Amino acid sequence: MKIHYLQHVPFENLGNIQDWTDEKGFSLSSTKWYAEENLPEIENFDFLIVLGGPMNIYEQDKYPWLKKEKDFIKKAIENKKTVLGICLGAQLIADILGAGVFKNQHSEIGWFPVKFTQNIDLFKNLPQELNVLHWHGDTFDIPKGSISIGSSEACQNQGYIYKNKVIGLQFHLETSPESLKNLIQNCNDEIKEDKFIQTAKYMLSVNENFENLKKNLYVFLDNIEREALK
Repeated sequence: MKIHYLQHVPFENLGNIQDWTDEKGFSLSSTKWYAEENLPEIENFDFLIVLGGPMNIYEQDKYPWLKKEKDFIKKAIENKKTVLGICLGAQLIADILGAGVFKNQHSEIGWFPVKFTQNIDLFKNLPQELNVLHWHGDTFDIPKGSISIGSSEACQNQGYIYKNKVIGLQFHLETSPESLKNLIQNCNDEIKEDKFIQTAKYMLSVNENFENLKKNLYVFLDNIEREALK
């Protein structure tokens, strides 16, 4: 399988997805927007992953490559590629599919449980509720024709699946201790005292969450490989 990913900033990378692709022996390529790298031809990959970032989807004046990125993601969807968007990536895809993207009532930063919708093949063998890592201030409406995949106390729409090929996750299943340290180091100004924002010390201390997250990430990616990449 050939995987291509879009990376917006140096400190938000594939995290544990990299370990999964390495163990599977899949081909992996990337476009790093901050380094002004080129996009691949659409036929050169099977699976597109769109990572997170601190920018908002509506900041095209500040980040002019956002329009080019949206056009590329839309083309990938139209060509029936499997597409996974994470946080900002999920918001970009939601916008492309015609759904609203806007400021959430609360910023959500830290380990909070998501309750998953039942009987979804791409979430088979995952627990009904899972503590995942969140780091976002915006949210989205569920795109028309999509299935909602779950919710948290702070955010009603935590993800969606469109035509069993396009998946948007508001939360981070890919987070490793190292990737979380990078987020904290670069986005520390967002950690404020609030109901759904945890301290950096606490976020880094919950070792069992990291282990459980990686285990369930692998289950989820295996489901994508089996169900969406047919």
